[in-house]
Amino acid sequence: MRLRHTVAAALGALALAVALPASSAQAATGSFTYLIDAQDGAVHVGTLADPPSGVCMTLPEVAQDWVAPAHTPRNDTGDFVTAFTGPGCDGDSFTLRPDGGHATERLKLRSVLFFH
Repeated sequence: MRLRHTVAAALGALALAVALPASSAQAATGSFTYLIDAQDGAVHVGTLADPPSGVCMTLPEVAQDWVAPAHTPRNDTGDFVTAFTGPGCDGDSFTLRPDGGHATERLKLRSVLFFH
């Protein structure tokens, strides 16, 4: 009787372990900011707060080709970030270091990927 309970408990624990994801998604703590030139000449600040790591993120304000890309990124998260010239993490790329890595308006971007 005891053996049956032990085996059942072990199988239940194994099934639970298999059902759980191997690693949970983590967020890059902090903020990532960038500038967006509006059609009326105004400059807006875009912000990603605590963005997920390991997930490609297309910047929503500049996802369309007819809109000018974002520029002047600043990485105030704890993760590295790679900025891409195209949406969907496509095109040329440039990596910014964590905790204050930044670039000038010459760096154009449409998507980003944070990583440890």
